[in-house]
Amino acid sequence: WKIKTDPSHCESVVKIIETNPNELINTPLKGHATSIGTSNNNPVDQMNWHQLKLAVSECIDCPLHQTRKNTVFGVGDEKADWLFVGEGPGAREDEIGEPFVGQAGKLLGQMLAAIQLKRNDGVYIANIVKCRPPNNRNPASTEVNACEPYLRRQIKLIAPKLIIALGKVAAENLLGRSDSLGSLRGKVHYYSDIPLVVTYHPAYLLRALPEKAQAWKDLCFAKALMQSLAK
Repeated sequence: WKIKTDPSHCESVVKIIETNPNELINTPLKGHATSIGTSNNNPVDQMNWHQLKLAVSECIDCPLHQTRKNTVFGVGDEKADWLFVGEGPGAREDEIGEPFVGQAGKLLGQMLAAIQLKRNDGVYIANIVKCRPPNNRNPASTEVNACEPYLRRQIKLIAPKLIIALGKVAAENLLGRSDSLGSLRGKVHYYSDIPLVVTYHPAYLLRALPEKAQAWKDLCFAKALMQSLAK
């Protein structure tokens, strides 16, 4: 995370959030189920952690089960205040069954450390889909829909104070909108009643190094928002 991380920037963002909260709030589009309630009496909505993990490990609800080596459920503090949601597992994640363990995972760890967070301490990390799409392509809508009940239940069980959407695929599916990532950054969105902030996916930052400075601003924004929520 080799950029100039200026702590004073985070403090200035706190003041912006406190003085202009309405300008930073973005209402989700109507018609999208950004809810963490139940859906059509789906049995997943009643599962505990053990049942949910077992169901994911045995899932054959979409074609991705045919090519996966392992399902990638999620990892971290199951009562976390911070929930980071990425797109889907990559090759390394598929091999060992844990999200963000490759180079992108190393960068995510550095990003967390920059705002005084640790991977398993008050932080949970998950993905939109729990099986690797072949060739690391974006997950298809049918694949996302098959996984959505599992992610929804995870969010319900965790009850985070703040969700960070890592990249366009995560933001698009959590918010139900296809706006550009740039237009979604720097605002407070909501998944149900949980505040949500959008930033770049670490894998993208590895390819676009200059954008790390923008991601740092997003992290400061998220940290400032979390501080304001605690007041």
